[in-house]
Amino acid sequence: MALNSNGLNAQVSGLTAVAVYASLHTAEPNTSGSNEVTGGSYTRESISWNAASNGTATSSANIVFDVPANTTITHLGYWSASTSGTFYGSRQLDTSQTFSGSAGTYTISAGNLSESVS
Repeated sequence: MALNSNGLNAQVSGLTAVAVYASLHTAEPNTSGSNEVTGGSYTRESISWNAASNGTATSSANIVFDVPANTTITHLGYWSASTSGTFYGSRQLDTSQTFSGSAGTYTISAGNLSESVS
């Protein structure tokens, strides 16, 4: 028997309880979170999660990153802390974003970041 909604919610809630910071990466990260953006005003940003429903949790607030000039971002990572911490994995952005010439911001609107289990 496959997990029902309660089981799926418990699984995704386990991840969202610990993956409370997001990072940006310039290429696919390895298992320890390589290729994270550096420089300028860039920092990892906190993630607020809505309660899981039907095996999916979504972000409950905008996530806004400062991205240094001359940087192309390709992936989003999940961490336990704003610095160091445990890396839980990544996902490729729908489209890469290039910040040439000047720094800028990259925003993930509330509800547009989701995690689910199947």
